[in-house]
Amino acid sequence: MTLLSAICSALLILSGCHAISGKSGENPPSKSWAEQMAITVMQRADSLVKYNNAKSVKWQYDIAFLGQAIDRLGYLNPAYSAYMQSYIDYFISDDGKIKTYKLEDYNLDNINPGKNLITLYKRTASEKYHTALLQLVQQLTNQPRTKTGGFWHKKVYPWQMWLDGIYMSAPFMAQYAREFNDDKWFDTVFHQITLVYSKTLDSSTGLLYHAWDESKSQAWCNPETGTSRIFWSRGIGWFTMALVDVLDYVPENYHGRDSLIRIFRSVCNALLKVRDREKMVWYQVINQPDRPGNYPEASGSCMFTYAFAKGAKKGYLPQKFYKEALKSFRGIVREFVVTGNDGLPTLTHICGSCGLGGNPYRDGSYTYYVSEKQIDNDPKGVASFILAAIELNQ
Repeated sequence: MTLLSAICSALLILSGCHAISGKSGENPPSKSWAEQMAITVMQRADSLVKYNNAKSVKWQYDIAFLGQAIDRLGYLNPAYSAYMQSYIDYFISDDGKIKTYKLEDYNLDNINPGKNLITLYKRTASEKYHTALLQLVQQLTNQPRTKTGGFWHKKVYPWQMWLDGIYMSAPFMAQYAREFNDDKWFDTVFHQITLVYSKTLDSSTGLLYHAWDESKSQAWCNPETGTSRIFWSRGIGWFTMALVDVLDYVPENYHGRDSLIRIFRSVCNALLKVRDREKMVWYQVINQPDRPGNYPEASGSCMFTYAFAKGAKKGYLPQKFYKEALKSFRGIVREFVVTGNDGLPTLTHICGSCGLGGNPYRDGSYTYYVSEKQIDNDPKGVASFILAAIELNQ
């Protein structure tokens, strides 16, 4: 047994886990839900490299996202932060090279783990982290753009902006700008957010379509507007989390700060209108809950809950949103959390992945979005669950 796994086991014992089968909403763990879920992750995989029986090991946005969430608990026990660091250290060589990372792919997903690099550089002053994160800055400097200046989501998706890409890149850029006194990146952040918002916004609902193709050539897009055709829960979730996290770093006197807050508030108001009134969670296709095949989806619900809670605490949203976040968190536990005979909670009904185009071609239809595989304990859901729980002291 490794030292890290030994610590994980000790954490599990100390957590006071109970063994209850079935829904766990009526039986909260003796520790907070945030710690309980983090301990469960660490018990099931002594390294994030092995999380969810990973078939391939690569520099991965969602695993790094889970590490970021667990690291937030490091003030309670250093094992949480060590768990995040062990994942990053697997990829970062002593000279700062990033294993499996290819700058020339110009993939925005690869930027998200950079937030861990900034954290570790600040924490340790180890130059390898600084060298590594500068490679990500170089990627963003040269990232292909639309004619209107928006980052392509990936090199293989030319002329396309996806909501996902805003979370993958904007908080990193804002944090880098603040920590390294490189203010020009605030303008880039502002432009990326406001551009994709203006291009994906449905003015009648206030909701955002998943993506926009400037070339209007993709089969998945509206030939007149270039937008995709579906309001996808997690896509909007990535965007709302990006906004509330970016605001941690954008200076109070920055000229576009108030505009970012207005956008955040508008999207959150629209989201509250489409939450299921009984379950208090959101559906995979967010505005069509009664349509056959649609289902309540955990990751988007957790992301919105996190954004509501943090936004209210920071003063970006009215205080009623904190109360609404609490209602949604209770709904999340009731609808999605199942505790097994081993006493460990499982987060269910998480959409594993949704994208557009590619090979095989994803057509962006309603049927496509509701047919993608649901994966228990997918890191995108577990990470956002932990973050929501932390914001709500749950």
